[in-house]
Amino acid sequence: MKVLLVNGSPHTKGNTYIALQEMEKIFAQEGIETEIIQVGNQAIRGCIGCASCRKNGKCVFDDLVNETAAKFEKCDGLVVGSPVYYASANATLIAFLDRLFYSTPFDKTMKVGAAVAAARRGGLSSTFDELNKYFTISGMPVASGQYWNSIHGSAQGEALQDEEGLQIMRTLARNMAFLMKSIALGKEAYGLPEKESPSRTNFIR
Repeated sequence: MKVLLVNGSPHTKGNTYIALQEMEKIFAQEGIETEIIQVGNQAIRGCIGCASCRKNGKCVFDDLVNETAAKFEKCDGLVVGSPVYYASANATLIAFLDRLFYSTPFDKTMKVGAAVAAARRGGLSSTFDELNKYFTISGMPVASGQYWNSIHGSAQGEALQDEEGLQIMRTLARNMAFLMKSIALGKEAYGLPEKESPSRTNFIR
């Protein structure tokens, strides 16, 4: 089993990284492979709605998004971590996620998703909600912890002092590991849920 952990912070070793690293320790104990993908300091442009991906099966901009897409298809779980900027996630991360989820044609059903937010003080809940929407639109079960998945810290490294936040990350990782393993067993016994053809309606007709 493998989990991708996306670091949406421009700081490669900042407080968001500390949260993801705490989860990595638990995944290692659970025998789950991990890989951290550094996004927040990359030059990632937003989606332009060209729909080229519908024809080619990948984004027209050949950058980290397409590189990650192949890994996303093969992984069992995805953790997305972001610092909080103006009560929302890092804009670079959002551009990355918009294109990653929209341009990938493969079925994401039952891949497990988890969102993590890091902040000095406020805006954690709104960022957490923002990130979870990528999972729920894709049929991905959302892993939960013992609280909203957040950690506090201002200066680099301060998150190490947030004992509750670190515990939340460990609990989240354990719950996520259990969910992924349970889903794997369920697939073997029952397969994936039946899917209906999409019924798309438009508000103006």
